[in-house]
Amino acid sequence: MQLQSLKMFCDVVETGSFSRAAQLNHVTQSAVSQQVRALELRYEQKLLSRSARQVTPTPAGERLFRGSKEILSRFAEVESEIRETSPDIQGSCSISAIYSVGLHELNALQKDLLKLHPKVNLRLNYRRSDQVYDDVILGAAELGLVAYPQARAGLDNHPFREDRLALVCPPGHPLAAKQKVTLAAIATCPFIAFDREAPTRKGIDQYFREKGLELNPVMEMDNVETIKRAVELGLGVAVLPAATVEHEVAEGSLACRPVAEGNFTRPIGILVRKGKYLGRASQAVLELLLKAAN
Repeated sequence: MQLQSLKMFCDVVETGSFSRAAQLNHVTQSAVSQQVRALELRYEQKLLSRSARQVTPTPAGERLFRGSKEILSRFAEVESEIRETSPDIQGSCSISAIYSVGLHELNALQKDLLKLHPKVNLRLNYRRSDQVYDDVILGAAELGLVAYPQARAGLDNHPFREDRLALVCPPGHPLAAKQKVTLAAIATCPFIAFDREAPTRKGIDQYFREKGLELNPVMEMDNVETIKRAVELGLGVAVLPAATVEHEVAEGSLACRPVAEGNFTRPIGILVRKGKYLGRASQAVLELLLKAAN
């Protein structure tokens, strides 16, 4: 019996879902089911009760869950103790981040980490905002990066930086000829937005409402890359973090213009589970992030 089998079992219990446990372990749902089935065969009894909506542990499964959590926690402590006897900082750190932040904000961090701590392995996972919170709470990631961070039980939030938001449009669009663009002008254009449940979408909508304006999106998309492609095709304009379109602006496929009214930004936060012991590798990554925030 491997520790990974116990971890998958615990993830199923904590999430109430085989599919969510598969996501946390970067395997297929079938692989998780096989591991749980192997445990049930080993102990010759049912460990999980499956319903249409949720998976819950049986009494035997609950006992195995409690014992497995203690084993996994102690093993993680032993690993950290062994690594910390080394004169060099080494080990791994897993970060879950929303796509626009992970792809466009962490390049400098990865370069600095390679220079300062070449034995640290940084694992970066691109996730939806709600999944980032879950990953940090459930221990699938040591650190999380989200836009418009919200207070959640069991999580600490450290301010990272403010992303400057700007109008993005095709180079031949009338607004591309302006030095700055008013919110009122943006509101009159066909608008391509993030999905309505995305925190960045909610933040942008709120900013316009505070100015007495309403956006009426012609399209809604789930990530910044698909929005950029739609704008390049001339399907509408968008409001995006300026850092995410630097490449396209340099190539001439998109134009980016600042907003005339005030400081239009979105906050980025670093998530850490409350009370979680961070090994030297994860602590080094967190320190670099906090340094970059200042």
